[in-house]
Amino acid sequence: MMRTGGILKLAALVSVFFLAAFLAFELIEINLDFNFARMFARSAPTEEAATKQSRYKCGLSKPCPDDHFSFKMASGAASVVGPKMCLEDTVLMSGVKNNVGRGLNIALVNGRTGQLIKTEFFDLWAGDVNPLIQFLNKIEDGTIVMMATFDDSATKLNDVAKQLISDLGSSNISSLGFRDNWIFVGGKGIKTKSPFEQYIKNNAESNKYEGWPEVLEMEGCIPRRLD
Repeated sequence: MMRTGGILKLAALVSVFFLAAFLAFELIEINLDFNFARMFARSAPTEEAATKQSRYKCGLSKPCPDDHFSFKMASGAASVVGPKMCLEDTVLMSGVKNNVGRGLNIALVNGRTGQLIKTEFFDLWAGDVNPLIQFLNKIEDGTIVMMATFDDSATKLNDVAKQLISDLGSSNISSLGFRDNWIFVGGKGIKTKSPFEQYIKNNAESNKYEGWPEVLEMEGCIPRRLD
């Protein structure tokens, strides 16, 4: 009887030991899972935050090389929303800045420093083209010229003004018609046609807005003048 009782006690002790060991391993596993989960929970927002912080000048999709200026611009939308121009993360012209208007909107920038020289807009529907011609003739060599249309920029635009803009590197200015949309970045003294230009014709069959084509947007990297 004593031997049987001793064996039963030993078996009970062994069972208790294995049960305790099993529970201990379960607790360790749960604790590890919790720590890993907490660790990933902490790292996920950090990675997300890092992604959100990857913003480039003017909201470009990628950074520009050294010795280049980042720019982004948009034409006007119908006769309601004015154009917008951004260079090196600085808004040069926009409706919010209250320095845009119907017609041709122009920003002049120093090609070496990227500093804004002047902004102006010219009403080419009800205004006079001569102030625009005088303005264009006074632009100095090495100046970056950014242009965007708003509403109508062509009614009063004559051949003299078109030639001066063509000399800045435009390929499409000669085709600009009533309420066409056009955006352009060129330069005084440029030797070739500019790669920064977009143009869309006012066409009743394809217009996005009644009487006006869709908004044009463009972004890129302008080479800094080094000489």
